Amino acid sequence: MGVCSSQILIDLHRHLDGNVRLTTLLDLAEKNNIKLPSSDLESLASHVYIKGQTSSLLSFLEKLDYGVSVIATLDDCKRIAYENVIDAVLEGLQHTELRFSPYYMAKSHNLPLYGVVEAVIDGVETANREANYNAKLIGILSRTFGVDACNAELGAILGHKENIVALDLAGDELGFPADLFQSHFNRARDAGLNITVHAGEADGPESVYNAISLLGATRIGHAVNAYKDPMLMEFMAKNKIGIETCLLSNYQTHTVLNLKEHPLPIFLEYDIPVCLNTDDPGISNNTLVSEYSLAKEILGLKDEEICRLQANSIEMAFLSEEEKKRLRAINS
Repeated sequence: MGVCSSQILIDLHRHLDGNVRLTTLLDLAEKNNIKLPSSDLESLASHVYIKGQTSSLLSFLEKLDYGVSVIATLDDCKRIAYENVIDAVLEGLQHTELRFSPYYMAKSHNLPLYGVVEAVIDGVETANREANYNAKLIGILSRTFGVDACNAELGAILGHKENIVALDLAGDELGFPADLFQSHFNRARDAGLNITVHAGEADGPESVYNAISLLGATRIGHAVNAYKDPMLMEFMAKNKIGIETCLLSNYQTHTVLNLKEHPLPIFLEYDIPVCLNTDDPGISNNTLVSEYSLAKEILGLKDEEICRLQANSIEMAFLSEEEKKRLRAINS
């Protein structure tokens, strides 16, 4: 990693429902009488973890189904949320923002959406208290399931808006473009939520622009294809629209064919606020430290650029100025 005066690890793009421990997967499958491809930890890992590249974003997302397939009760939701915070602490993250889709977590066993949101909040807050930590929650609308499902999902998220810092849109970007969800995000912004949107991953620069102009995003998840439009890049730099980059994930989803060609260095050249993140450690089998290693070893980022990524993660976080000040003190 880079030689900063102090190294800080902050993960702003980390899917809680994409980070289920393998041991928990096995445990919940046994408890809930759910059949997995294997009951052996090593063999199960070969099914769950992605090796190399998948054929597309949707193929990548299918791997996440293992994790949610075993969530049969609200207590299961709480446990996974709790363990996500504990894992962040054990990984040495000074801060993390965990995002989750209530509908996606609920759908396998038809759990109540409001109950899922409440259970996730309970799990995160319990772990925060125990670990003296400050993990934040971002609610996701899973566009893959359509506008109506997202309406129900939004209702459950806004019902607990005091415990959630932002709203995200994730899933099938090509099949469900941003304009379908303008009213959802208008409601979220009116309720005081910050906005981050997955865009420019399966679709082109226009998807990124629409996430900003139609949905009000101040951060973009991935934005890999934004570099293809220099005007968009200049707009993002001028307006300080952050990019949540996930190197390994972008390779695994086939969004970039070769990691050496990832546009992260271009984002830095344009002076766009950009930071490194893990995305879905439960299937990518990565850590934030390994993401920084990829940035340095594969992309050839210099120490100063690594330090910029770390500093950007503080400024991009959906935190109060006082909370950011505490993180800056760690990083100074």
